[in-house]
Amino acid sequence: MRSTILCVTAAAVTALLAAAPAFSQERVVNVYNWSDYIDSSILEDFTKETGIKVVYDTFDSNETLETKLLAGGSGYDVVVPTVSFMQRQIAAGVYQKLDKSKLPNLVNMWDVIMKGVASFDPGNEYSVDYMWGTTGIGYNVDKVKAALGTDEKPNWDALFDPAKAAKLKDCGIYMLDSPTDVVPSVLAYLGLNPNSTDPADLKKAQEVLTTVRPFVRKFHSSEYISALANGDICIALGYSGDMFQARDRAKEANAGVKVDYSVPSQGAQIFFDVFGIPKDAPHVAEAHEFINYMMKPEVIAKASNFVFYANGNKASQQFLDKEVLDDTAIYPTPEVMAKLFTVPPLDPKTQRIVTRLWTTVVTGQ
Repeated sequence: MRSTILCVTAAAVTALLAAAPAFSQERVVNVYNWSDYIDSSILEDFTKETGIKVVYDTFDSNETLETKLLAGGSGYDVVVPTVSFMQRQIAAGVYQKLDKSKLPNLVNMWDVIMKGVASFDPGNEYSVDYMWGTTGIGYNVDKVKAALGTDEKPNWDALFDPAKAAKLKDCGIYMLDSPTDVVPSVLAYLGLNPNSTDPADLKKAQEVLTTVRPFVRKFHSSEYISALANGDICIALGYSGDMFQARDRAKEANAGVKVDYSVPSQGAQIFFDVFGIPKDAPHVAEAHEFINYMMKPEVIAKASNFVFYANGNKASQQFLDKEVLDDTAIYPTPEVMAKLFTVPPLDPKTQRIVTRLWTTVVTGQ
């Protein structure tokens, strides 16, 4: 009898232990996104609606993300690369194809943006657009006018012509710490193909950057937002949405700082930041639920209203703040769109040249 009771008790304990994970296991999605790139209340609302906890980390350059992904075992379920980087990472086997049967909100996406993304990810098999924008110039209107003697919107020469950059040195210049954004901008300034891989062209870009390097206060891919908003610097090469955040923070502070954004007339880069799921993602089902939630028109509109970036969801436009939808710096006119260029991933040889070039410029060595 005693042995029977023990056997029954042991069986019961075993059954409870086997069942325990079903009751105790917390549903989680690990997200890795750019700094200052979402309204945190969206994450809270997602958890309330789905019961899935969001563990949210940030980065400030594609290079940082790529290093983690290529090393493997990042632990992330959803990441947000710029799709030109993602193309190279797809070839390296970093991502898994999306299960579109679990993404019914794909019907809300904007065909124009989907087509742009598909030029890097054919068939949109691995990615869904989150936001898109341009790389241009954010500036303190009054300080730049005082330094350059004009109230015209600055073009690339404000940063890359040493005579003009020298005038802006004292009030402060920041540039993205990202060669894949800065070097094509220099090539556009020089009237060369922004996507040139010709070593002679890249050397010309390096010479320009080396010449203006003494006038650049810092290379950083997120600090320029607060620096511009606070009036600590007067001009920065950066991402459009970041500049609009700086503009609005300055306006809210009401400290006399006026920030504006310029898409240079020589042409500027258009980029697409997309959702992707790493091949070794530990929570694939939750990743799909998160991406699908973000494609709800009212949700992605809330994100755009917060970060001041255009999104790839056509159905969301009815929910966008008028100041966002009607701002041609966010949703450009057809004339401006015609001057924008995309930047494809570099081949390994060119990548090595650009990496060395950039290190030399940034370190001054």
